[in-house]
Amino acid sequence: MLKVNFDLKRPVIALISRLVNQKGIDLIQRVFNEMLASDDFSFVVLGSGEDTYESYFKALEKEYPNKVKTYLGYSNKLAHLIYAGCDMFLMPSKFEPCGLGQIIALKYGTVPIVRETGGLVDTIIPYNEYEKLGNGFSFTNFNAHDMMHTIRYALHIYHHDPKSWRNLINNAMTSDFSWQKSAKAYKEIYKEVLRSKK
Repeated sequence: MLKVNFDLKRPVIALISRLVNQKGIDLIQRVFNEMLASDDFSFVVLGSGEDTYESYFKALEKEYPNKVKTYLGYSNKLAHLIYAGCDMFLMPSKFEPCGLGQIIALKYGTVPIVRETGGLVDTIIPYNEYEKLGNGFSFTNFNAHDMMHTIRYALHIYHHDPKSWRNLINNAMTSDFSWQKSAKAYKEIYKEVLRSKK
């Protein structure tokens, strides 16, 4: 089992993923050493994949033993404990046809930080600090510094605007991606098609 000894005052960001190029691990490699040296957060990784990425995360844990924990492999039980115990869920995918991780995170009230692609852009509404809307944070370009700025923005809201953070958690947990909602949307489309043929 994964044992952590984090400072509980720090927010925890989770990555639960196959460790492959598609999942945006390259972006993490480019900026996380810099971020962990200067930013106030802890990081948990659960996954397995390419040797280069596995070695990177183990080295990151060795360099920052009080801020990074890595579990190489997969455990459904541990995955759900991580979803439940973390504050933010990172999913910087290069492409993602659907994506389930962000939807699971939402149900646990773990705020997603995603790249705007495929199913991620369909399910994560970027936080709007003026209207207090949104269920997560997102960035458009497949760019490490864009990801870094988005993570830092999320950390800023977490540390300095707890009321907005609680609102984000509520928005996340009340997001609805059920088949009931999808069926209702399809029904409306079919009705519109029938109306247009009259």
